[in-house]
Amino acid sequence: MNNFTSGVKAGIPIGLGYLSVSVGFGIFAVAGGLYWWQAVVISMLCLTSAGQLAGVRIMTSGGNYVSMLISQLTINLRYSFMSISLSQKLDKKFSMPRKAVLGFFMTDEIFAVASMKDNVTTAFFAGLSVMPFIGWTLGTLTGALLGNILNAAIMSAMGLAIYGMFVAIVVPEMKNKNVLLTAVIAMTISCIFYYVPMVNKVSIGIAISISAIVAALVMAFLKPLPELEPEEVDV
Repeated sequence: MNNFTSGVKAGIPIGLGYLSVSVGFGIFAVAGGLYWWQAVVISMLCLTSAGQLAGVRIMTSGGNYVSMLISQLTINLRYSFMSISLSQKLDKKFSMPRKAVLGFFMTDEIFAVASMKDNVTTAFFAGLSVMPFIGWTLGTLTGALLGNILNAAIMSAMGLAIYGMFVAIVVPEMKNKNVLLTAVIAMTISCIFYYVPMVNKVSIGIAISISAIVAALVMAFLKPLPELEPEEVDV
C-alpha cells in the first residue's frame, strides 16, 4: 500500500498538467462534430494526446481505417520503446498479465517519473497511473461540456489550446539546431500535402505519418548520431 500511495503522490503533478491540457482536446473534439461522451470515451480508451488529436482529425475529415492505423502506429510506436526500456527496472513480481494491463497507461510523463526509480513495483506503477488517467478524463469531459455551452467563436479559440501544448513541447527543444531543422522539414512536407494540388488529396493520417517519417529519415542521413565506442569488458 505504501508503494501505491507513493505512486499516487508522484502522479499528482502529471494529473494536474493533463487536466488543463485535455480541456483543449475536449473542445477540439466537440468542435469537430463529436458528441461530448464520444470525446470522453476516446480519452478513456486511448491515453495519447497526439494520437487522439490525429485520430479525431481523421474521423472528422472522413479518413479511412488504413490511414487511422498508420497514423496511430507512427505516433504511438515510441511507447513500445519506453516500455522496453522500463522493463529493465521492473520488480520481479511484475507479472506478464500486469504488464499487459498497466502498459495501457504508459505515457511520456509516466515513463519519465517511473524511470527515475531503481525498482518499479506493480503497486507504484498502478498508483502512478491513477491521477494522470483521472486528470486526462476529467479535463476532456470539462472541455467537451464547455464546447456544448460556449459560442462558436470562443470554442474555436479555446480549441487552439491543444496545439499550444505541442508548441510548448517542441519550442524549448529547438535550441538544438538539429531539432529545429527536423521540425522545419516536417512542417514543409505537411504544407506540401495541404496546399499542393493532387497531393492534397492524400488522407490526413497518412500525410502526418509521411511527414514525421521522412523528416526523421532526412535528419538521420544529414546528421547521424555518432557511433558509441564499445565499452571494454573485463574477462
